[in-house]
Formats: sequence, C-alpha cells, structure tokens
Amino acid sequence: MQLSHFDPALFLRDYWQKKPLLIRNPWGEWRNPLEPDELAGLACEEGVESRLITLGDDRLAMESGPLPETRFGQLGALPWTLLVQAVDHHVPQVAALIDPFRFVPNWRIDDVMVSYATDGGGVGAHFDQYDVFLVQGLGRRRWQVGALCDSTTPLLPHDDLRLLADFVPEQEWILEPGDILYVPPRIAHHGVAVGDDCMTYSIGFRAPSRAELVEHWSETLVDAMPDEDRYADPDLARQANPGEIAPAAIDRLHALVTEALADRAAFARWFGQYSSSPKYPDTDWRPEEPMEAGDVAAMLAEGAALCRNPASRFSFVRQGDGLLLFVDGECFDCAGDVAALAETLCAQDHVSVDPSDAGLALLTMLVNQGSLAFEEEI
Repeated sequence: MQLSHFDPALFLRDYWQKKPLLIRNPWGEWRNPLEPDELAGLACEEGVESRLITLGDDRLAMESGPLPETRFGQLGALPWTLLVQAVDHHVPQVAALIDPFRFVPNWRIDDVMVSYATDGGGVGAHFDQYDVFLVQGLGRRRWQVGALCDSTTPLLPHDDLRLLADFVPEQEWILEPGDILYVPPRIAHHGVAVGDDCMTYSIGFRAPSRAELVEHWSETLVDAMPDEDRYADPDLARQANPGEIAPAAIDRLHALVTEALADRAAFARWFGQYSSSPKYPDTDWRPEEPMEAGDVAAMLAEGAALCRNPASRFSFVRQGDGLLLFVDGECFDCAGDVAALAETLCAQDHVSVDPSDAGLALLTMLVNQGSLAFEEEI
C-alpha cells in the first residue's frame, strides 16, 4: 500500500509533532483489512491484549480481555467499543498498514491497535504521549481535537481510563473509510462512532520518557558494576566545618554517577537491545522444528523469500566499518556482506537473498528464533 498525493518530507516539516492533519482517503482504493468478527475473535484469545469500553449510567466502564465469546451477545443497545492491541502481530493485512508510514524510523513504531464501536461508542476525550495515525477502516467516526495537554491537565476520577475533565473541541471532522487523521503527542482528541460497524486502525509510535531511559539504562549499568567501585578521597584535607559537604566532594560524587552514564557506545548497544525487545516477550514465535543452515540455503537457492515476523523489531546502529543489528532484544555484530544483509533486513519486510556463509548463519539464527520465516509459512 502507498499513500497517493502525500509528501512525507512536507508532512515531517510542517505537521509531525506540531499540529493535527486530516488526510482524505489517499489509498486510491481502500479495502478494510479485517472483519469485525475476526477482531472479536482475537479479543477472546489468551495472550492478546484487549479492552471493552461500555457506557452505562453516563459513565464509561472498562473490562480487560480475554473476553468470553458470550460477552458480545450481552451488550445490548448502549454504545460500546472494543479495543485490541497489536493486531498487526496476528494479521499480515493489518501489518501492511504500517508500510506507508515507514518514513518514521522502525524503532519509533509501536503497533496497530484496532477498535470497533457501535453507534455513539468511543473511549472518551483523552490525550496520548505519542504520535498516532488514525485510519478509518469501516463506517464513520466523528473526531474532535482540542488543546495541548500535559501532566497538570485535569482528569476525571476513573480507575481505568485517563479521561479529560474539561475537553473543549477546536476542530472537528467526520472520517469516512480510508481517511486518516494524524494527532501529535499530548493533543486532546475525542472520537465517537457515527452509526454502527465503525472500525479504526490506530498506528501508534513509541516515545520513551527521560525517566524511562534513565531508570532502565541505570539498572543495566548497576548490574555490571563491581562492589569496590566506590567514592574515594585519598587527598582529603581537614575542613573548617565537618558538617559541610565540600564542593570537591560534590564534584567527585557527581562524576562518579555521570561518567558511568556517559559511555555513548555502551548506551547505543543497550538502547538497540532495549528498543527492539518484543512487546509481548512471553509469546513464542519459534518454529516447531528448527531449521539447519543447509535447509535455509536450499530454500533461498530455489528463490523462496524470507519475511520479517510482524511482531519482531529490526533496527541497527552503525559502528565503525560495520554495524550492530538488533532483533527482538538480541544484538549481532555485523561487518562486510553481513552488514549489507542486515541493512536489507531492516529496510524490507520481504527479502530474497543469496547470502555468504556468515550471512546464512545469521539468517538461520533469526529463522530459528522466530524473527524471520519463509513466505509460505507466514
């Protein structure tokens, strides 16, 4: 799928993380990639993150999945919304919706959440901490966007949902199938289904917070630090007041912390592994029977194409003459032909290659950990 009459460079310059943008059906011929019944079926499965939002007594209530199949027949006439996270991990046609938006780097892409709503259904006025493209798949939805929010913006008291207490719409559109609404981080927005059978595909992006980075990077460093790496002051001199923490001591203590955090190469390796870690690490995508390198080579020689697992995350960092390839939390040092192969794997969902021996070893490893599979197996 490609977006016609859409300029990514112009979009990144004028809209990305700046202001909302409505894009009227740019797909040429839009086809809804998932039926409502299929979405409901996913919401009933173990290991699939789902939520059901219902309206009753003028208050939204949330139930977490997996949902029993009988639940949908009990919902009645009041508005409701079903949300299923990471549908792209399970449905290749939904995963294909991400491809037109890969002008944003892979490591920033999170997943595709799919919602289904009956007439009047929605999740309430809220804001997100990340960018999102809202693709209308089926039916119609009224979207309103408001002001920029932050941690001081008043919220309604609710155990499960972060809903805005005072939402004032500034713009409003009704989206038809194939239309796209881009919403930057922290912009208030509210979507309500206009009629039944309303489906929306939310392509979300990751934006790690400073607190998250400091916490997890520090935890990684701490695990590797020897106990004898401590504060020392062999040049200690007597000071006028023993109660003072002297400037020299503060300098040493501060350096003890900041020097440990300042290793850029180590940080790059850590972040590549951290950001490529699977969203749902308990899900096992490995093939039932491991493949030998010879079997992989034979299939490639016959022209078989390898495909990335939609649930896998591929990215790389250049390092000297080679690069570090990150796949599902693993790091692979790559040089020469293998580095070129790694770049191809990160750039393309489907690859047909004739790899070197070292490249074959890498591909076999990725196939056996479930990150790659031959096309007919997807």
